[in-house]
Amino acid sequence: MRKPKRKASVESNVGKIAMSVIAPLRNQSFFSLDELSGAINAQLTAFNAQAFQKRTGSRYDIFQQEEVSALRPLPEFPYEVAEWVYGRKVNLDCHIQYKNNYYSCPYQYVRKAVNFKITKQRLDIYHQDQRIASHRRFGLYQKYQWATLPEHLPEQFNQPEWDDVRMKQWAQSIGPYTHSVVDRIFDSVTLKEQAYRSILSVLNLSKKYSKHDLEAACGLALTKLHTPRYKQLKTILSSGVLNQESETTEHTNTHTQSQQGYIRGADYYGGNE
Repeated sequence: MRKPKRKASVESNVGKIAMSVIAPLRNQSFFSLDELSGAINAQLTAFNAQAFQKRTGSRYDIFQQEEVSALRPLPEFPYEVAEWVYGRKVNLDCHIQYKNNYYSCPYQYVRKAVNFKITKQRLDIYHQDQRIASHRRFGLYQKYQWATLPEHLPEQFNQPEWDDVRMKQWAQSIGPYTHSVVDRIFDSVTLKEQAYRSILSVLNLSKKYSKHDLEAACGLALTKLHTPRYKQLKTILSSGVLNQESETTEHTNTHTQSQQGYIRGADYYGGNE
């Protein structure tokens, strides 16, 4: 095991600092860290300016002559502890998702894998070690928010299904209630591209269930919510609520018919009006 060579010198300097900096402040009271730091800095400056006893100059002189030239500038921004997320693909709406919020990337990176660095205040997106986007991070309690830079979006999407006109046509082909849901989702966002993911999720429910069921679910949801989303519609479709509604309606019609009875016309009795 290697033995420390400068241990005695270091311990000696620690003792000198204690006597020259800490000891003079022992009887003083400080009411903030800034006040304490200022007092320590003043004592330390005086200590470094003291002349050596057995050589010329002072600690400050040696620092200026031998060490300043070897120093590097401090980073532009202070170091922050960061979280990294790797290998996320940029969605067709030019956004990546992080903790239920969405951050835009330049459209040239759609479908490409990116990494992002998350600090307390920022979210930076990297592709092959090059930063391609930077956003102010949403707060911990904010959800379903969009950070979108217009320059990240293309003038128009090349994919036909990612066009608002085609989406509305698809919704209209399912039914007026579905079309109304799609219109309201578009109305709820600032940029139409922000709605693409949500609307496609809704429209794709017609593939898993049926157009008829999706239209019925949209009609029911619109009686409860101003802007139904995928989650609410999926709950309606998977919970059997539509079947219950259908059975209730059928029972009501049957009950009404039984109360009214059967009305026979004059022809039944052989008479003419």
